[in-house]
Amino acid sequence: MRSFAYDQLPGRVVFGAGALDELPREIGRLGAKRALVLATPEQAAQADDVARRLGERCAGVFARAVMHVPIEVARAAREAAARLGADCAVAIGGGSTTGLGKAIALESALPILAIPTTYAGSEMTPIWGITEGGLKKTGRDPRVLPRTVIYDPALTVGLPVGLSATSGMNAIAHAVEGLYAQDADPIHSMMAEEGIRALAEGLPRVKANPRDLDARSDCLYGAWLCGAVLGAVGMALHHKLCHTLGGTWNLPHAETHTVVLPHAAAYNAGAAPEAMARAARALHAVSAPQGLYDLAQTLGAPVALKAIGMPAGELDRAAELATTAPYWNPRPVERAAIRRLLEDAWWGRRPE
Repeated sequence: MRSFAYDQLPGRVVFGAGALDELPREIGRLGAKRALVLATPEQAAQADDVARRLGERCAGVFARAVMHVPIEVARAAREAAARLGADCAVAIGGGSTTGLGKAIALESALPILAIPTTYAGSEMTPIWGITEGGLKKTGRDPRVLPRTVIYDPALTVGLPVGLSATSGMNAIAHAVEGLYAQDADPIHSMMAEEGIRALAEGLPRVKANPRDLDARSDCLYGAWLCGAVLGAVGMALHHKLCHTLGGTWNLPHAETHTVVLPHAAAYNAGAAPEAMARAARALHAVSAPQGLYDLAQTLGAPVALKAIGMPAGELDRAAELATTAPYWNPRPVERAAIRRLLEDAWWGRRPE
């Protein structure tokens, strides 16, 4: 076995149907007395329920989270936290809401308690992202890692099948890249393979019966593992492409990951054969890139960039941006090859 370094990120996880009932106790464990509840406008009702559960420990509700964390929204949330004297943030929702909590913590070190209602995985990472002037900037900082995560599968039962599919594919992307990351290690690779397997088996069951709590639990378990992998090891080409496309053209986050993933995996397949073999095994497929594409298609998720709003005339610029200051990648990042990858993704071609 090759030498490796293993970092275990701190944090507490409370998992299970009905786990949301533990919220007041978990806030107490953090020593917090004034929690700012964060959500998107669409999840304001859930934020209000959280506020009700917290009672006097709720400092207020900020239900203005949006995709890619625009700097203007981040500033407004930071000002609200300071004005209300909040000593922690409770983020209920998906990656947009957790990302907003991280934007607050980045400047104030406010502890975050995350309550995921999607499979985004952001709650398990110290990675933050803020979009300003059409460009998304990302970084890692231990201050933004949620201190506590409450995983309650019952909160995901109402997640529409389409959003479940793309959110789950987004989570799988974290694990696939974790398998060929520069700083991959045997422990996180084991977690990555198990996370892919849990989601690949659970998502079709969710499509068949969205109220199947066991299937929802398996998917949330898989998302937890995939998110933990992303939090511990580095990102590569897939995430660079998605950050570029999402931040610059405001494409929907999970859908972008869903479309790009099979093509990024195909690009790296020859340079990372062991990683692709593990991913294929978890997908019960012969080829990992084809297995990822087929899973998305089976779930009814988008498989083409043109279907999610990417302008065809912007592919050249996208290739240029994605190859400027690229992330480490097992295969050299070459502009012409990335341009071909983006065209395949734009048309929705099945990887060969």
